Amino acid sequence: MLDKNLVADVLTAALSTGASFAEVFVENTVNNNIVLVNNVVEQANSGIEHGVGIRIFDGLNAVYAFTNNMSRDNLLRVAKQAAGAVKERKNTKAADLVVLNFDNISPMKVPYNTIPKNQIVDMLRVAGKASMEADTQITGTRGQYLDVVTNVLVANSEGVWGEDVRNRTRVSVSAVASSAGEKQTATRNPGAQQGFEFYDGMDFAGLGRDCAKEAVTMLHAGYAPSGKMDVVIGNGFGGVIFHEACGHSLEATGVAKKASEFWDKKGTQIANPIVNAIDDGTTPGAWGSQNMDDEGGKPRRNVLIKDGMLNTFLIDKLNGLRMGEESTGSGRRQNYRFAPTSRMTNTYIDSGNSTLNEIISATEYGIYAKRMGGGSVTPATGEFNFAVLESYMIRNGKIAEPVRGASLIGRGSEVLMNIDMIGNDMDHGQGMCGSVSGSIPANCGQPSLRVKNILVGGRSE
Repeated sequence: MLDKNLVADVLTAALSTGASFAEVFVENTVNNNIVLVNNVVEQANSGIEHGVGIRIFDGLNAVYAFTNNMSRDNLLRVAKQAAGAVKERKNTKAADLVVLNFDNISPMKVPYNTIPKNQIVDMLRVAGKASMEADTQITGTRGQYLDVVTNVLVANSEGVWGEDVRNRTRVSVSAVASSAGEKQTATRNPGAQQGFEFYDGMDFAGLGRDCAKEAVTMLHAGYAPSGKMDVVIGNGFGGVIFHEACGHSLEATGVAKKASEFWDKKGTQIANPIVNAIDDGTTPGAWGSQNMDDEGGKPRRNVLIKDGMLNTFLIDKLNGLRMGEESTGSGRRQNYRFAPTSRMTNTYIDSGNSTLNEIISATEYGIYAKRMGGGSVTPATGEFNFAVLESYMIRNGKIAEPVRGASLIGRGSEVLMNIDMIGNDMDHGQGMCGSVSGSIPANCGQPSLRVKNILVGGRSE
């Protein structure tokens, strides 16, 4: 990384025109990516990315600059250029840098670079072969492997010096079913902040067969009806609705600007009392975890909603100053090109007491959204529209025929109040979350749950 004396000089240069705070973020990332299409290697590459971001505060405003030229002269030049934007002239001095110690909650037991590439290819081919053999209507497969190792350093004028090594890996397995000119695709993409040991015992054939089964089922499904009805949302990645429609509205990025439907609701009831929602960046090995956040802070287990009451927001340093509140260890960024802001880590609705069978049995008519896809959200209003990848009708308290083309439409605050049953089958899914500080790995999860009277978009055949 960078020498401590050099970092101290860069901070001094950044403060030279009177900034109230200065920060240096240093990154070095190595990644490997392998892609198979129809079990043939289509892409295999590696990359290295390194650079430095320099951030300064001018009161409640911030200036950010970055460079991948890490020479002393260039870093001092960039710091002085950023400092030139500061309007307030005063004497500011950086505190002595003190090394902070963080527990490694996601140690790498088996380094990625010790695994031969052909072993990874063979691993993906097991899934592709299983998909093709599962059904004659499977006409294509895709497999992808990713590993990333990132070394970061965060130092600031308050004396923080924090270093971290982050490792994450993920596979994606897809199957395409085709018939009469129509296609349906199903995907599974598990990932974690672990070494290659993450794949020990993983059933790649099972992943391939699951994708094939879903793709073929949806290929022959009729279309979902439209209108307001009860919806049972499956566990795991079903939590993407809370993540997008509610979670982003609890980030200080919008709250500090009053651009969130919940900005003034702290301490009030915003959800059914059975709802408890948590963002936990301290979960060992989880996809969204970190030993320290991207501002040199310690991640926390933040209880966002407790018994239906809004308990706290996710807060980064700058927006905390704007709100008059402390950081919750939630400052994150994609890489050195982005200034950090408040972001989710591993976000989920906590377990309830019902079984999935009990939830289905208690639903006279509606839709079982077994697997959710992506969608669009307006954080300021909480309005969302999400696609359902795999869904079934519920009739007379039983899962009935599969349906496709369903979407869930609503508003985050309404959904939270209308959750009336929560299961005991907690699971998590992995995704990449986009916001103003770039794309970051984030877990979202939940047990199966029921939302009363939500608008379902669909159509008749």
